Amino acid sequence: MSKEITKIEFEGFKYIEGGVCDAQGFKANGLYCGIKDPHAAPDGNESPIDNMKNDLCLVTSDTMCNAAAVFTQNKVKGAPVTVSQKNLKATGGKAQAFILNSKNANTCNADGEQKAFRMCELVADKMNIKPEQVLVAQTGVIGQVFPIEPVERKFDELFAGLGYDKNLKAATAIMTTDTVKKEVAVEFTLGGKTCHLGGMGKGSGMIHPNMATTLNVVTTDCAVSAEMIQKALNENVKITYNCLSVDGDQSTNDTLAVMANGLAGNAEITAEGEDFEVFKKALYIVMMNITKMLAKDGEGATKLLECSVSGAKDQDTAIVIAKSVICSPLFKCAMFGADANWGRVLCAIGYADAEFDINKVDVKLCSKAGEVHVCENGAGVEFSEEIAKKVLLEDEIQIIVSVGDGSGTATAYGCDLTYDYVKINGDYRS
Repeated sequence: MSKEITKIEFEGFKYIEGGVCDAQGFKANGLYCGIKDPHAAPDGNESPIDNMKNDLCLVTSDTMCNAAAVFTQNKVKGAPVTVSQKNLKATGGKAQAFILNSKNANTCNADGEQKAFRMCELVADKMNIKPEQVLVAQTGVIGQVFPIEPVERKFDELFAGLGYDKNLKAATAIMTTDTVKKEVAVEFTLGGKTCHLGGMGKGSGMIHPNMATTLNVVTTDCAVSAEMIQKALNENVKITYNCLSVDGDQSTNDTLAVMANGLAGNAEITAEGEDFEVFKKALYIVMMNITKMLAKDGEGATKLLECSVSGAKDQDTAIVIAKSVICSPLFKCAMFGADANWGRVLCAIGYADAEFDINKVDVKLCSKAGEVHVCENGAGVEFSEEIAKKVLLEDEIQIIVSVGDGSGTATAYGCDLTYDYVKINGDYRS
């Protein structure tokens, strides 16, 4: 299965390369520092080099940025989440750098905050800024003591290697069980000025709604206040990352931060209006595409699933219904087997905590191979099992659900549930 997603084109926005380095003034780098020592697998099939992928990365701006973020809502929070939250509060929404690592989440450790803040200090010393002006995020195994020594040993090399074209090195450094890097960027215009907004994300498992949902960095050269970044972020996360589920497990370390350095030269966005809507749309495009990338690269996944709901009484109702379908293990298994078992869709809709008339529910299963109408007014309709099989053998499946004639719409994103998911998570630590 190709891990590439089908991108939707938006008028006034152009997809470009570069990820977090696309916006003016942003540099990045990533390298291997040895947070988890290389070792050979018991069966001898894994060489040490297989573990020597980048595990530490840094993203910096040439100038101070306005910044905002959203974090996990899990009651158990990783030390980097707590440190980043404190830093943003201390600075009033300012940051000039973001340091991240994979292979160890630094969660449930007595010295976790001390070590997470030490990472901020390493960056601050080199950039001549305050440690509080640095954000930090970590991902990997929970409950294992984080070794700060490899980071300290390799930090000078990491910093010296920063470049305006090193986005790929950074994007691969935050990968854990991800099979592909995840980054996207767009170009748009504000007040006659060309602006850029790009992001990178990681996540393959332990992904479930209530953001953040993974580790994500978004950079932009658009001039926008921290308050308006936060507003756009909160509105967009509701309809992107919070509508994403791979396995129903909510991470302890989820972080999504946006840094804006204003180097594009547009008039700073400090209130709602036309410019704010353009910025918010650019942020949505990047967040939505990364959300789809995360879903399609779910652990063991072979298919991207998108459930679009219309006709609900409001958006919140539509979101609840769409997420209920995407989160259903039985439905996810049916999609893995290309089985048009539409009853599982109705079952998931039926236990959604939302108000609607089940007798008005219509369901279609669609892909680039065609579509099959499987349910009308809450009851099954005849369809060709042969055509349905062809539709569901594609690697991107749309479940189109109508629940009435209301104005509420929403889309949720997920993936199928396969044999490999159990295998990956059965030996994750090894």
